Amino acid sequence: MTRPTAPSPATPTSEKAQAQKDPVQVNVQEQNDSVPKAGSQAVSANDDSRFSRFRLIGWWDQEKIRQARVLVIGAGALGNEILKNLALLGFTNIIVVDLDSIDASNLSRSILYRAADVGKRKADVAAQATREIFPEAQVHAITANVVHGLGLGIFGWADFVLAGLDNREARLWINRACCKMNRPWIDGAIEGINGVARAFLPGTPPCYECTLGETDWAILNKRMSCNLLTLEADTEGKVATTPTISSIIAGLQVQEAVKLLHGLPVLAGRGFIFEGLNHTSYRVEYTENPDCMSHYTFSEVVRLPRTSAELTLESLLALARRDLGSQEVVVEFSRDIVHKLACPNCEAEKRSHAEEELFAAVGTVPYERGKCPACGQMRTVVTAHSYSGSESYGQRTLTTLGLPLFDVFTARSSEREIAYLIAGDAASVLGSLSQSQKQGASAK
Repeated sequence: MTRPTAPSPATPTSEKAQAQKDPVQVNVQEQNDSVPKAGSQAVSANDDSRFSRFRLIGWWDQEKIRQARVLVIGAGALGNEILKNLALLGFTNIIVVDLDSIDASNLSRSILYRAADVGKRKADVAAQATREIFPEAQVHAITANVVHGLGLGIFGWADFVLAGLDNREARLWINRACCKMNRPWIDGAIEGINGVARAFLPGTPPCYECTLGETDWAILNKRMSCNLLTLEADTEGKVATTPTISSIIAGLQVQEAVKLLHGLPVLAGRGFIFEGLNHTSYRVEYTENPDCMSHYTFSEVVRLPRTSAELTLESLLALARRDLGSQEVVVEFSRDIVHKLACPNCEAEKRSHAEEELFAAVGTVPYERGKCPACGQMRTVVTAHSYSGSESYGQRTLTTLGLPLFDVFTARSSEREIAYLIAGDAASVLGSLSQSQKQGASAK
């Protein structure tokens, strides 16, 4: 019998994968060989503690789970189930990110929301509900767009990322951020009663970007006009889903995360397709794209104790020149910014308002904003991605560039590069969870 291929929910059917799809079969001997032997967590028959049943699993280490730092992106149907599972398992350090507010349609698919929550921010309500399940958990809510509003430091804070999203642009940014910061992430997608869970490990292709085909790139490019202004709102996200499929896929995602923490084999560069109609579930092998733009990891990350408000581009460049031992240094931003809008017509007539400085992340400026308020002509978008000392905006503080707090700036010379994490922003972004940061190299 030919096995039907379930659509990859919220990710296109054109995502490239090898034609070979492995049936999901458990090799008992192989599984036993890969599982750590039971050791120091012996449990007596009278152990009635909250996590006693977990400790009956020989390889289970509850302390690893308690100490792990988890970034959950998306607080919709998948995100709700992910957070519920993290709380039940005893994870205590969690950040949840979502941009949206709760509407009535969320109530049929999201276990953490109630009718009284309609209109409230998803991240805030989800964080509170997660704490109610497991009061010992520290759950910090961030309301932000993952592509434009999250600094790379948040990804570096986490041990792993769990994503419950409904669009390619956000997935692509998460993939690149995780690769740069050397962090694994586990993706989930659902549509109808089908779904997919898959893991991507830094330095171990294929990655998410490797799976994208021509159809995916066409959809990604659709949101942008040729001058990099946002042409239209993203229409992804209005897909048919059920609470049953979200619980299955989120369960697989969190289970993969637990396995990852314990050093067990995971779906690295592979996907588990759950096909709910005929139960013809299978694994799919993705193929590496040798030209993939995501295959890059920072070789050296230095934590700067100062805040973005305390640093200008000039002062950061001076620090980089000292550390790299060269005057020929460029400081690159984590993402492109719209420096200014320039009207060719008004420039020709030498009008004083021919240029408008913006300093906003590319993708946040709507197309209509590009029209000149004086003559109505579409203005030219002038972007910026770096600072080398000759540009006019060297006196600007990092907070005025249109970039998020707790971000990374990469300094490059001809021989070496340093990624500077603006760690002084941590408390503002992470809240109480800033105390659980990793300690790494720092600069004075």
